[in-house]
Formats: sequence, C-alpha cells, structure tokens
Amino acid sequence: MSATEVARRFSAVLDDAENGEAVVITRGGRQVAMLVPAPRANGGALLDVFRRWQGLVPIGDSFEADVAEIRQNDPDLDRDPWAD
Repeated sequence: MSATEVARRFSAVLDDAENGEAVVITRGGRQVAMLVPAPRANGGALLDVFRRWQGLVPIGDSFEADVAEIRQNDPDLDRDPWAD
C-alpha cells in the first residue's frame, strides 16, 4: 500500500492491523516500512509458559528478591511503551 493511500485511509489501516493484518507501506514503488499488529500482553499465555516450565528451570531462593531489585533499579521496565 502506498504511503499516500495509508495516509488517506489511516483509520482503516489501523483497524486492519488491530485485526491481525500486516501492511507493507511503499514509496515510489519501493517497500519502506511495515505496519504490524502490536503485541498484546496476555497474562493467561504467560501463566501457561510458567506452568510448562515448572520444574524444568531451577529457580533459586533469591529469585523474587533479584526481580524486585531489577525493577527498583530500572522503573522503565514496567512502563507501558504505548502510554507516551
């Protein structure tokens, strides 16, 4: 889809991306960008991963403290990148 067409139909293009479609954007007939659906946080999927890994990956007694320390030293880790 040309950049001009994307600009004209931006709301519809976002709807397409929201519904899982990737859009290749061209300029002068050359591919220059791709608009893809944003990853969605899915707590259920993460829980499934933890369940599959349970017992397979050793976690030391300090794991919770290590995670808390990392989060404290880098508060941007929990920042929503789409909120800005």
